[in-house]
Amino acid sequence: MVGAVGDDDFGRFLLSNLTAAGVDASRVASIDGSGSGMSVAIADGGGDYGAVIVSGANAATDPKGLADTTLWRDAGVLILQNEMPDAINLAAAKAAKWAGVPVCLNAAPYRPLADELIALVDILMVNAIEAEQFSGHAVGDIDSAVGAARQLSSRCATVVVTAGGDGVAGMRRGENPVVVPAIPVRLISTHGAGDVFAGSFAAALATGHAFAQCLEVANKAAAVHVST
Repeated sequence: MVGAVGDDDFGRFLLSNLTAAGVDASRVASIDGSGSGMSVAIADGGGDYGAVIVSGANAATDPKGLADTTLWRDAGVLILQNEMPDAINLAAAKAAKWAGVPVCLNAAPYRPLADELIALVDILMVNAIEAEQFSGHAVGDIDSAVGAARQLSSRCATVVVTAGGDGVAGMRRGENPVVVPAIPVRLISTHGAGDVFAGSFAAALATGHAFAQCLEVANKAAAVHVST
């Protein structure tokens, strides 16, 4: 993982968890005098939530290290997300393209994307709200999620729209859409479901699974997460 945390208890906790989980965190900097990035969740009784994003030390990540060729050795896929500044995401995407590594942007939280960045993105991953913000069309069921994915595929070759309890819509430009139905579970909380989905999808992609299989693997992982 590449990024930055603050010199606070949150930063130490995050680095400890990464190391315990077997993640190479040697490229996660600790920034003196800065707070670690935080996502403050506001949940409702149904398990859905909104989040207040405080980027903190994320904004201080140094893009220079992204050009180190050893970073990309044996890399299977790059995941980007919008808690990092566009300049960092752009530098990472350029380096990944140079190394022949596919780029997946989990575009959360929503913000308009620069054409230079979107041109480097192979897979755009959004939830229903973000899909609506990007496409301008309401996403309230799986059919409208397919429609949003189809529209967004004009900008990005592969689009994934996660629609919560309505399932997942995937679209690869020039191909028929792939729809994966939601798995019925007892909902505890949706907090973090998008992260679990994105990570599981990318892991499946990196190990050679087909697109539809990646969607199914990620869908199952997210279902386990929201129900536990």
